[in-house]
Amino acid sequence: METSASHENWRNCFSEVAPGLLLFARQWVRSAADAEDIVQEAFVKFWRRNHDVDNRPWLYAAVRSLALDFIRRDARRARREVAVFAEAEPAIEPEFELEDDTQSSLAAAVESLPRDQREVLVLKIWNELTFSEIAGALGISQNTAASRYRYALSNLKKTLQPQ
Repeated sequence: METSASHENWRNCFSEVAPGLLLFARQWVRSAADAEDIVQEAFVKFWRRNHDVDNRPWLYAAVRSLALDFIRRDARRARREVAVFAEAEPAIEPEFELEDDTQSSLAAAVESLPRDQREVLVLKIWNELTFSEIAGALGISQNTAASRYRYALSNLKKTLQPQ
């Protein structure tokens, strides 16, 4: 039986890593609610398998796997919906403004990175994972993780430097 101290460790772990996991999940899904569902499902699997709270690469790998599964399901559903609603008028998507041009430029530059570079960058900078942890989460070598990070930074620098 779990002790209350053990439950407290899990609660602390979740509150500590959830924001980074949400940011990581948002790379693949369109809504914050979908990202939250994915993170919650990953954490429940993590908890049920009694992983050590320090085994965070497994948690990131679970989020990535669940997000990719979600994309596949979502794509199938979208194809069905397109067939059904092909005759409907196109919807107008709302546009949201970022706080300033710098943030907007940075967001666009990060979004333009190839997915493999973007996911390593997000894990390294915003989630503060080591290259070893990134390698474990993505199923790649540490050297590959480091290379993708360097390429991402180089691409960002090229994109953001004044001409």
